[in-house]
Amino acid sequence: MARLSPFHACLLFCALRICSVNGVDLDEHLQQLKENYEILAAILNLLENLERKVEQHETLLAALKNEQKTKAFQKIVPSNSVIERQTSRKKTIFKTCQDIRAAHPSQISGMNWIDPDGHGVGDDPIYVYCNMTSGSTSILHDSESQVTVTHCTGPGCASRLINYSATNKQISALAELSSECHQSIQYDCTNAPFEINGISYSWWNDKYGNPQYFWSGSRTSLHTCHCGIEHNCFQAFTECNCDSNLPIPLTDIGIINDKEILPITRLNFGRTLQTSSSGKFTLGRFVCSGQIDRMPSSCEDLLHIGHKLNGLHLITRVGAVETVYCDFSKSPKDPGFEKSLGFGYDARSAPTYFYVQKNTTFSTTNVPITFEIGKVNVGKALDLKTGMFTSPRTGKCFFSFTGLARFPASSAYKLRLGVGLYLNGYLHGRGWVANTGNNHWGQFTLQSTLDLNSGDKVWLQITDASDGVYLYDNGNHYTHFTGWLLEEEMSNSL
Repeated sequence: MARLSPFHACLLFCALRICSVNGVDLDEHLQQLKENYEILAAILNLLENLERKVEQHETLLAALKNEQKTKAFQKIVPSNSVIERQTSRKKTIFKTCQDIRAAHPSQISGMNWIDPDGHGVGDDPIYVYCNMTSGSTSILHDSESQVTVTHCTGPGCASRLINYSATNKQISALAELSSECHQSIQYDCTNAPFEINGISYSWWNDKYGNPQYFWSGSRTSLHTCHCGIEHNCFQAFTECNCDSNLPIPLTDIGIINDKEILPITRLNFGRTLQTSSSGKFTLGRFVCSGQIDRMPSSCEDLLHIGHKLNGLHLITRVGAVETVYCDFSKSPKDPGFEKSLGFGYDARSAPTYFYVQKNTTFSTTNVPITFEIGKVNVGKALDLKTGMFTSPRTGKCFFSFTGLARFPASSAYKLRLGVGLYLNGYLHGRGWVANTGNNHWGQFTLQSTLDLNSGDKVWLQITDASDGVYLYDNGNHYTHFTGWLLEEEMSNSL
């Protein structure tokens, strides 16, 4: 028999005293008490088993309710075969509800087919609700009715995955096409805080799966609700009404409007174990509206907007219109996904030109002439320290060199200085100046247009020089070198 509590021992002692006074047989009475106690213990054990079964039935009932909601949601979203039959009858399928409203102003609000990532390419069209008054597009999910949070202890112990009537790619494409997207959330709580004593018990996961702790506005704040933004929470020192953790019904309502991380993919709640604790959430649809009136700046932008066909496209970058080749069969992170082919009407995938100067003398022969000052070096094709130009791509390049030769004060012989233009170590052209010493200076030039392959190297070097003759320069910059890409071989850029 189990050990009696002090209270029950006292009762038993009093009963025995009464029995002894009344002359009742003590052994017989003890036996009867023992039997009664065992009956009571069996009843308590039965009650505990019944309580566990009730909890199991409640859990099963909640699961059945969720399953019914999921089945009801699936009835709203047609199967792929239905999609194919219905969309095949349509000559045109639009990307957003805004596009439908623009094409058919008299159409009433309701469920419609759209294809944000482009008709005939990408994922299948999606079935959405179109508000023809505002032109907004709403994507449905399986948790639109109020959901009761199960009783549990730890952070995020009651978790629910949110399933949408559209693929992640279609949702992202819709967000890219829209000027704004948002999703509302309401949490009705009693003794069920989002955060207390620095511990976060509730959060939601964004479209990337990352946890987020704000319940209104954008992710600029770590943890807040709408009342925290408006500074009118039930208790002034909290960021949310529910954070008050009081045994009274409270509500937090917010609208999350950061379209870069929406929609909400999972909701997590906790600290609802107490009998006085309760939590219920209502999650709104993912709603997008408006249009982005801007030109894309990359192939990835075009992909998000809905372009799927490989080919040439115009984008804006570095203040100019650029032609690019997009290979949408590859991922944006793959090499060759985007290839630049020209700025404006120019046939260059990227501008390449330079103008460099010397400010010191130079007399060493058979080594590249280096330059100290780079006035212009777009494309960084010329290395000042080595004096070498490396062609970034195949095409035609123009080069021009001007040098000032310094001769000794007097000489009976004709003195000379020659500078050559070298391509991959081979002399391609030469400039030359000679003097008998009567004139201490001599300026000369060298120009050339070369057909270059990507990676070819071009440089200047002194090919021959009489004793005492050298290239002269100071702060006036008499010696300088310039060049630019004239024309690119476009077939080699694809």
